[in-house]
Amino acid sequence: MRLDDYLSTVGIIKRRTVAKQMGSNGLLEVNGRVVKPAYAVKLNDIISIKGSRPYKAEVIKVPSGSVSKERREEYFKEL
Repeated sequence: MRLDDYLSTVGIIKRRTVAKQMGSNGLLEVNGRVVKPAYAVKLNDIISIKGSRPYKAEVIKVPSGSVSKERREEYFKEL
């Protein structure tokens, strides 16, 4: 699953277009490396969002489709 899609599906970022813009502007890192929005998310990746409100999370599961709000926390762990 693409990084921008993952971030919006699990609710870390509200809209995929916002996640895509952040990736294009160099604000998304995975495992300490700046990545593009099309980066393929893998288990145990550490995602960092830079900017005015920095955020860091570890990928626990990669969803295969949409995720309900109640189950979103099963897919990442906030660091």
